[in-house]
Amino acid sequence: MKLKLDENLGQVALAVFCQHGHEMSTVPEQGLSSASDRTLIETCRAQQRCLVTLDLDFANPLLFRPSDYARIAVLRLPSEPSHDDLIDAVVTLVAALRAKNIKGKLWIVQRGRIREYQEERADA
Repeated sequence: MKLKLDENLGQVALAVFCQHGHEMSTVPEQGLSSASDRTLIETCRAQQRCLVTLDLDFANPLLFRPSDYARIAVLRLPSEPSHDDLIDAVVTLVAALRAKNIKGKLWIVQRGRIREYQEERADA
């Protein structure tokens, strides 16, 4: 899967995704550091990449409707996260990406669990 790591995730997370065969791009390598949330998500849409971020603004489906974007995965860590908390959330996301389709959805990823938000279709 094509993923874009936000600037708030580091080389360790990048390495885990690469080890599992994901096509990676990062915000810093594309010169998007400090870009607005809107610019970042629009870039992800244009590139058909799933945004992987710690930025909780992206967890608000009223601001960023999942159906409008390729995919959004927000890692939700404890208030005082450890290195292991980050790795566990990344590993949880990697496992879920193998098992389920995230297209058009928002996933809130925590250690060992994923909450999925998908808009109801108007014709449902």
